[in-house]
Amino acid sequence: MESNRLFAPALLTAIAASCALLVFTSVCARPSDAGQAPPSASTDPPLTETRLPVHNLLREDIFAGFLANDMKRFARGEKNIDRLMELRPTQKANLLAWKGGATMFRAVLAHEGHHADEFKTKYKLALDQLSEAAKLKTGNDGVAAITGGSFSFFADRLPKENQAAAWAQAYDAYQTLWKAQSSVIASLPEHFKGEVLSGLAKTAERTGRKEEAAQYLDKMITMLHDTPYEAAAKEWKSNPASTTSTQINCLGCHEAGRLAARIAKLETN
Repeated sequence: MESNRLFAPALLTAIAASCALLVFTSVCARPSDAGQAPPSASTDPPLTETRLPVHNLLREDIFAGFLANDMKRFARGEKNIDRLMELRPTQKANLLAWKGGATMFRAVLAHEGHHADEFKTKYKLALDQLSEAAKLKTGNDGVAAITGGSFSFFADRLPKENQAAAWAQAYDAYQTLWKAQSSVIASLPEHFKGEVLSGLAKTAERTGRKEEAAQYLDKMITMLHDTPYEAAAKEWKSNPASTTSTQINCLGCHEAGRLAARIAKLETN
C-alpha cells in the first residue's frame, strides 16, 4: 500500500464523491425533495477522459438517483459503471464499490415497494459486490469511503432485521478509512475532515460505542473550530437525544454541476 502522504490525495477524491451519501436529516436530501431534479443540468460524462477519476465521472448520476429519485440519470450511472469496467479494468475495486452502492439502492426501492424476494436478491448481490471490492488490492482508493457512505445512507431504510448489520459494516468501513487517514486528518480540508470525523462519530454511536463516538465528537470540536461541524458536535454532546435529529454529516452542500466545471477546467489546460 502506498504511504499515507501519497494515498491521501487520491482518497480525497473518493471522500468527496462518497460523503454526499452521508445524509442524516440533511439539507442536501430532505424527504420533501424526493423526485425533484438536481438544480444543475446533467452533463454527459466523458468516460474516455482518463484525467478524470472514475468517482468524478459517476457521482452526479448516481446521486441523482440517491438524492432526488432521478432514475433516468441513475440508470445512466449504472450503465457507465459497466462501461468503465471495460475502459478502466485497473479501477475494478472502486467500480465494484459504486456498483454495490447502486445495487443497494435498488434493493431499498424493492423493499419500500413491498417486493420482498426482489429485495433479498438485490441486497445479497450488493453485499457480494462490496465484499469483492474490499478484497481487491489495487484501484481501491475509494472502496472504504463508498462502502461506509452507502451503508450509512441506506441502513435505516432497510428491513429492521438488516439494520444492525448494516450499521456494523458502515462502522467497519469507517475504521478502515480512519486507519488510512488518521495520521493526516489534521491537514485535510475542512469539509473532508468533517465528513470523515462525523462519519466515524455517527457509525460509532449507531453501533452502541458511545464513548468512542464522544471521542470523535471531541476531535470535531477541537479540529473544526468555528465550523458547522463544531456546532453540530457540541449539540450532540450537550443533548444526546438530538442524535436522531441533529444533522452531523453532509454539512457542506454537494452541488450538481461540478463535473461540468471539472471538464471546463481540463479544456483550458
